[in-house]
Amino acid sequence: MKNYKRLWGIILGFVLSVIPSYSAMTFPNINIGVGNANTPQDFTNGLQILIWLTILTLAPSILIMTTSFIRLVVVLSLTRQALGAGTLPPNQVITSLALILTFFIMAPTFNEINEKALQPYMNNQITQQAALDRGIVPIRNFMFKQTHEKELALFVRMAKIEKPKNKEDVPTYVLLPSFILSELKTAFTIGFVVYLPFLVIDIVVSSVLVSMGMMFLPPTMIALPFKLIMFVLVDGWYLVVKSLVESFVR
Repeated sequence: MKNYKRLWGIILGFVLSVIPSYSAMTFPNINIGVGNANTPQDFTNGLQILIWLTILTLAPSILIMTTSFIRLVVVLSLTRQALGAGTLPPNQVITSLALILTFFIMAPTFNEINEKALQPYMNNQITQQAALDRGIVPIRNFMFKQTHEKELALFVRMAKIEKPKNKEDVPTYVLLPSFILSELKTAFTIGFVVYLPFLVIDIVVSSVLVSMGMMFLPPTMIALPFKLIMFVLVDGWYLVVKSLVESFVR
């Protein structure tokens, strides 16, 4: 009993010794509220905060729409579907691999944005508008390299604007859908090439099963092991990833 009392006395003494140190500490107080803008500067600051919050909210969509992510995730998904392995690899693995490859492919573009726009803006060498103007140039250059003329001409015509004389005359709102459409077209073209060998295996297995009278045996169940062993022997993921990364090098 005495030991318990001694233990509680030690704990109580420790707590009492810690409380003053906590009371001496100061914690930041963050208040976010909506009030009246008494000056034009207050209104401008509030509007800028609203714009930045909107940009941060749309950041994932911007990352998907303006980078190599579209082509990568579509081709990887078609490869999984061609294998016929169901949900293997899982969606999380496909998306993560596409995202990692996106950062790898876009690294030179991101470095250029950091050197020409972000760092000068953080060092107060240029204004916010100048940073945005400089930062969008590498993204536009990347999208122009991957955009087909046919898709670009389509959206220029649909936008009812004058025929651009150079790349600088093409508005970003016209370039963006042209880039997305071109990426989808390229992704499905690569996916078709990836799909062909697996389709041949399915046809051969189905023909063999029909000739043997095993019409009620699912061909996909028999073809799956042959697909997997062929994919492993040719080092399929290596070839698919290599082809995808090299398709962005021009």
